[in-house]
Amino acid sequence: MSEEKSLNFLEQIVEEDIANGVNDGRVLTRFPPEPNGYLHIGHAKSICLNFELAKKYNGQTNLRFDDTNPVKEDIEYVDSIKQDIQWLGFQWAQELHTSDYFEQIYEFAVQLIKKDLAYVDDSSADEIAVSKGTPTTPGTPTPYRSRSIDENLDLFLRMRNGEFKDGEKVLRAKVDLASPNMHMRDPIIYRIKHAHHHRAGDKWCIYPMYDFAHGQSDSIEKITHSFCTLEFIPHRPLYNWFIEQLGIFPSHQYEFSRLNLTYTVMSKRKLLQLVQGKFVSGWDDPRMPTISGLRRRGYTPASIRTFCERIGVQKRDNLIDVSLLEFCIREELNKTANRVMAVLDPVKLVITNYPADQVEELSAENNQEDPEAGRRMLPFSRTLYIEREDFMENPPKKFFRLGPGLAVRLKNAYIIKGESFDKDENGEITTIYCTYLPESKSGGDNSGLTVKGTIHWVSAAHAATAEIRLYDRLFNVENPDGEEGDFKSYINPDSLQIIPNAFIEPGLVNAKPGERLQFLRKGYFSVDTDSTPEKPIFNRTVTLKDAWAKEVKKN
Repeated sequence: MSEEKSLNFLEQIVEEDIANGVNDGRVLTRFPPEPNGYLHIGHAKSICLNFELAKKYNGQTNLRFDDTNPVKEDIEYVDSIKQDIQWLGFQWAQELHTSDYFEQIYEFAVQLIKKDLAYVDDSSADEIAVSKGTPTTPGTPTPYRSRSIDENLDLFLRMRNGEFKDGEKVLRAKVDLASPNMHMRDPIIYRIKHAHHHRAGDKWCIYPMYDFAHGQSDSIEKITHSFCTLEFIPHRPLYNWFIEQLGIFPSHQYEFSRLNLTYTVMSKRKLLQLVQGKFVSGWDDPRMPTISGLRRRGYTPASIRTFCERIGVQKRDNLIDVSLLEFCIREELNKTANRVMAVLDPVKLVITNYPADQVEELSAENNQEDPEAGRRMLPFSRTLYIEREDFMENPPKKFFRLGPGLAVRLKNAYIIKGESFDKDENGEITTIYCTYLPESKSGGDNSGLTVKGTIHWVSAAHAATAEIRLYDRLFNVENPDGEEGDFKSYINPDSLQIIPNAFIEPGLVNAKPGERLQFLRKGYFSVDTDSTPEKPIFNRTVTLKDAWAKEVKKN
């Protein structure tokens, strides 16, 4: 019998709540991104957690845009977030925005003022920071903490009406200046920002802070389980304090570890620096850890969901090796990707005893892992292209490819034997000459000859030209965030190599953007979004084997 999978700690919490009849056994989660950038693989973990857990317990998940900072937010990001979630295979119950609740959140603030639990403070940001004290010394009240309820109500209304400049006043909650938790020391809950909001327009010039909007939005939507990453643990007492003081639906916050991935950065601020500094071509550059970048590189929704499932849900932060993500896509593409031939570093091969004007159509299996993938026909002629590395002028003893006097099989074709070669003035081989055994045709070999090596090829007269983009890890250190100095100084200079004129099978000019293929012996590739039949472009998704693990072992 197969062993039943153990529950993670969040599933245990949900099951216990259901068993105890909390919220009548109802489960409603939410995914609350701020629309100030594109989603990345870390968000994918949170998306999978919220949607999968709700689905498991017959619940639902809301998509709520945390749009409380009009300066950094844009409709472009809203659209990309929705596309990414749906591409991953999930559909939200309701699409909501924190801005939907601006009036209600404003009234919550008024309610706190009336209970003498909030006050308008004229202090500067620096003065407020000093007044909060340090983790070892309590804070001291500013002169404005003792303002009357009526004065605070009047000033807060005038803030809303636009009578003050940005930064001139803030609204602070009156909690506990001696609390050991710095977040409880009279946090700012409203600030003035005269900025156009992408949804609310110019209706508002005051905006709630995250800590004041988050829990209240959860409560308004009656979210039963609000999942956040570990850095929000110190925020939870304040989350609970606001709900308790306002007497509203008691949503509960639970924390899990965020996803940290080797050889990349996960901060949206740093990813934005990469985009703005032209270190990458955009948010969807295939080297970026964004979901749109992974999609363009050739990752599948299933591979990302599998990755998120395998790393699990923990209570402690750790660094996940990107090779696990690469393993997940290799495992899937090995089963699903059709095998094709592309020559990335070509050298001409002439079969001297093959009829000069003859062209054969050879049958090739599309995917040996999938019998239903069918077969295709490949043109074969006297002049071919093979990989330059598959021929050696002076081959060592265990070189099982082509060389003078060495025999090798051409994939789906014939056994050939190296005879001679031409060189240019620089000593580089330009043309290889060989002979073939007509009776050695694949699928009906009667030659009696056994060879150890098989190489791929394309017919020179029929091959199409393509641009191949070889993507690798964006950084050359495991944890760029943990290194000294500017993280951008650790960018891998070889993270993108472009081969402008590779040769591909003729049928590949019709491959559609997003189609995933295995280039035999070279890796898994995806057709780029900019690809056309006139100029096919292929992105390397991942190598056939983990080359980095080999390097680490060697060193």
